Amino acid sequence: MIVQVKKSIELCSLKDAFVINDTHYTYGQFGQYISNVKSLIRDIPIKKNEIIGVVTYNDIETYATIYALWFSGLCFLPINPLFPEKRNQEIIRNSNLRYVFYSKSNIDINDKVVQSYSTLNLPNVEVDLDLPILSDEDLMYILFTSGSTGIPKGVPINRKNLNGFVDAFFSNGYSLSSDDRFLQMFDFTFDVSVQCYVLPLCIGASVYTVPLDNIKFFAIYQILEKYKITVAKMVPSVIAFLRPYFSKIKLPYLKYSLFSGEALFNDVVEKWADCVPNAIIQNYYGPTEATIDCLYYTWSRSAVPEKIYNGVISIGRPFGDTKALIIGEDGQIITDDNLKGELCVSGNQVTTGYLNLPDKNKSAFVQLKFQNENCTFYRTGDLVYRDKDGDYLYCGRIDQQVQIQGYRVELGELESHTKQLIGNVQVAAVAKTNASGNVQLFLFVENYQAETKLIIEYLQKTLPHYMVPSKVIVLEAFPLSSSGKIDRKKLIEFI
Repeated sequence: MIVQVKKSIELCSLKDAFVINDTHYTYGQFGQYISNVKSLIRDIPIKKNEIIGVVTYNDIETYATIYALWFSGLCFLPINPLFPEKRNQEIIRNSNLRYVFYSKSNIDINDKVVQSYSTLNLPNVEVDLDLPILSDEDLMYILFTSGSTGIPKGVPINRKNLNGFVDAFFSNGYSLSSDDRFLQMFDFTFDVSVQCYVLPLCIGASVYTVPLDNIKFFAIYQILEKYKITVAKMVPSVIAFLRPYFSKIKLPYLKYSLFSGEALFNDVVEKWADCVPNAIIQNYYGPTEATIDCLYYTWSRSAVPEKIYNGVISIGRPFGDTKALIIGEDGQIITDDNLKGELCVSGNQVTTGYLNLPDKNKSAFVQLKFQNENCTFYRTGDLVYRDKDGDYLYCGRIDQQVQIQGYRVELGELESHTKQLIGNVQVAAVAKTNASGNVQLFLFVENYQAETKLIIEYLQKTLPHYMVPSKVIVLEAFPLSSSGKIDRKKLIEFI
């Protein structure tokens, strides 16, 4: 991947690499920015393969810093300046960061061990795009996902994983060239962002970014229309929000309308298809642990209703070298079609394990036999079944995870942080899909006497915005199931 990007910089120097806030940056300019940051890196005693934090903003310096780290054989860890300070501190500690780069203002990390460096207004140096000797095991980036214990889990992605995804994506038969214009709407802490600023640069195409301070769905549409975007990867929440305006939306230049990160509902896609008359619509699926995406399905009106489950479009089949199978509650492989179980995936894109969590790795990564060969599979926690055509259909989560705005959220983490505030009181977080198809979080508290706004204010200071519940509901006593557990389905009836 890095070699392909280097070639694009050298061969497409006058073409736009990025368009950020209506400012155009050519590949030649981007190469200069990368070289300037590489020069800064050389002046710091950084070890090969070291994890480097980057405070991420929607600016050319941030993108150049990521690539400068990769061009220097280093690992990138995004730090969102809008996230609560406490969460960023946990991520910094858990990854043993020693260095952080920033372009606007440095976050207050309160850690004397960590040294920070500004990448803003660096002096121009001689362009240097030389690459170090790279191995498949070299880490490219680490992303932290929600953890049920209240502590985020670090997912390391190495060069083999990312190259595996890039090669697999381009093998899916897309008609793409350096003339294409890609949308980048994602926060850097969300793995799909990597796809949006890596794939275009591999072919000399252009990246058009959306401001990251609370994604504005109207801004996304404006960029799609103004710049005649040809490839757009979005979370389904975008078109769910835009649905009331579909009659006014026409995007004839869009060639590929791709979705991932959340369940994609067929009813909204049927209407969206009229807005993008020339686009191929595809539903992608993949956990962070399997490097962005590993299954996909090409939507077609003629394929429904057999390719939907509870209104959700099929996630399709594995691509690239990804292997997929289903296991039952007993851990045994399910071979029959139409029987539900947990989806497990294996292949070059699957991470080698969580950062510094050996016990979690033992339960999340298992040895299973695939075509008479023992392979390491990641247990996704997603409930699926396989139809007679070999397509997988998503049926929901087995555990307490949900997708909010494309982010994977452990309900247990929200509950854990709430208990840290209010003590030994029963709490339960649930998710509900509203009429627009967007998932909302609700927090229930049993026999709580204080004002609920205190809980919301605490969580706003502790968790990312997408993990803060829409409402806190107090009940005198929680409904229980026959087994004595909290009946979360009945809780939803109180919303």
